[in-house]
Amino acid sequence: MTESTSNATGRPTFAASVAPDGSAFAHLVEVDGYPRAVQRWLRGGLRFSGSRFVRLPVEGPVSALRHSPDGKWLALEIEPHGSNRHQVWVVTTDPEDPQSWRIDDGLTDPRANALLIGWDGQRIALAVEGADDLGEARLVDPVTREVEIVDRRREGRLFDSWGGAHLIRTGPRSHRGLILLHEGRERELLGGDPGSSTEQAQVLTDRRPSALPAEAGEPLRLLVRSDHGADRSRLLRLTIPTAPSTDDLAVEVLAERAGCDLDEFAVSADGRFATLLWNVDGGHSVLQLFDLRTDRLLPPLTLPAEVASEASLSAEGSLLAVTAQGPEQRRTVSLIDPRDPGPWIPVEEPPEPRGDPVLPQWRRFPASDGLELNGWWYAPPEGWSAPGPVALWFHGGPEGQSRPEYSYVFPTLLAAGIAVFAPNVRGSGGFGRAFVHADEGPLRHRAIADVVDVVGHLVGAGLADPERIAITGRSYGGYLTNAALAFHPGLFRAGVAICGMSDLQTFYRDTEPWIGLAAYSKYGHPVHDAELLAELSPLHRVAAIEVPLLTLHGSADTNVPVNESRQVVAALAALGRRTESVVFPGEGHEFTRPENQQRLADLVRDWIIPEIC
Repeated sequence: MTESTSNATGRPTFAASVAPDGSAFAHLVEVDGYPRAVQRWLRGGLRFSGSRFVRLPVEGPVSALRHSPDGKWLALEIEPHGSNRHQVWVVTTDPEDPQSWRIDDGLTDPRANALLIGWDGQRIALAVEGADDLGEARLVDPVTREVEIVDRRREGRLFDSWGGAHLIRTGPRSHRGLILLHEGRERELLGGDPGSSTEQAQVLTDRRPSALPAEAGEPLRLLVRSDHGADRSRLLRLTIPTAPSTDDLAVEVLAERAGCDLDEFAVSADGRFATLLWNVDGGHSVLQLFDLRTDRLLPPLTLPAEVASEASLSAEGSLLAVTAQGPEQRRTVSLIDPRDPGPWIPVEEPPEPRGDPVLPQWRRFPASDGLELNGWWYAPPEGWSAPGPVALWFHGGPEGQSRPEYSYVFPTLLAAGIAVFAPNVRGSGGFGRAFVHADEGPLRHRAIADVVDVVGHLVGAGLADPERIAITGRSYGGYLTNAALAFHPGLFRAGVAICGMSDLQTFYRDTEPWIGLAAYSKYGHPVHDAELLAELSPLHRVAAIEVPLLTLHGSADTNVPVNESRQVVAALAALGRRTESVVFPGEGHEFTRPENQQRLADLVRDWIIPEIC
């Protein structure tokens, strides 16, 4: 099970988990093949003293990991063979212990998806999704394998569990609520605001093994990230009396920033500090600590790159890890002592950027109906003059966001002399609640029309040659690629759709049940809105696609199954159009292997160059 990593440098690292006592941490690393988990130990502050790879008896990318409160266990989430149906495994943190075993192996549904949520004392907390449309919250003892099912409900997902209190997310993607299960009672929290979304919640308490139990009658306190009652996500504290006859609920806004969303928070094991990551100025990150005992928001800490995520904080706030990245820097786990912040210490020096670095420009412009859109403009460092060849890149979601982060596709296009524009059309996250809801159901037509307005902006600004524009994107961005080519012919000279839907009806038929159920509020119901889904499906207008279309897909993708790419290519081939489909074995909805990421970028470049350069 042990394997030295101490001499490795220049690899992307991400998703750290800091041991509660601050003596060790673990993270993921991109290596040849699938991302793997690495454990590391510290001595005397931020100095590393050793490391090992965590070996599991199943191939696939590790996607998450969490230390137990006592630091003796490490739970890991893995996507076996690249599929999007996760498993959860556990190992000890003893470097001499080679054992590992699967925690969710008692599930009988072969399509079940088990997600690692965290720990409830010495038990692992899981959220399980299956073919029966029910979300299940489980607690599993890693030693005895005993399982407690604390909740099963339609559209339910466990947020957090601790000491007999269970926080359950409810509802579809367009309206996510929060339910508390505690002392035999079920209580809806933050209700009465349709369209709001609660995206993170945690029981606020001291989770160290040495912590004293709560006194009888002490109120239950929760920390919540939500846009309930507002247009932007903010940090709330909910205080709930434990007396059975009391229904009072105190809601306090602890932190908010005008015009900005709270991306995430993380709490130290002793319950004193929370790290807050804000999404500002089109996608840059701002990091702050909040002292939960004094209710004081501390000044921002300088970050090592433009965008940060996946914060993890030790007890007493002595060690903080984040994943940082930017246009010039691939994902890198960096550490700092926030009590006495010096320079950030990277776990490994980040890889050298491919090609000359390009810093993007954030552009804002109106759609034809007046709604403000935006995006990030990347111009090749040399050999390019405006107006010139441009590739549009659309993100997934649609609630995703184009931010000034690293892309494994953009450097290859820029080095080939192709400018890139990564827009945020309506439906994107990061710009408020009204913006993210502006594409739902029949409003999808207006979101597709935003693609026309993006082209109009670039041409009108003298940046893009209207005869040399290509379109590409992944997931929902792949759908937008198919839709723009079918609904608005003549705009583009080539397209590359990556893991994109081509027919929303077959997407619902073939996708995972929990994916389809959550999507009803975004696209429409497969039965009640069948006519609308047909209208919005590019496959039904395939004859209008007259430019070369390449589709790229992972063979193990169960979120958007590979048939979505194959059927549009087959229909175009029957019409005699130039088209091709490339399927990547062992990849799911995300492309996780570095060699496949580069191959994908090369395929995109080679497909569009003959048409726009």
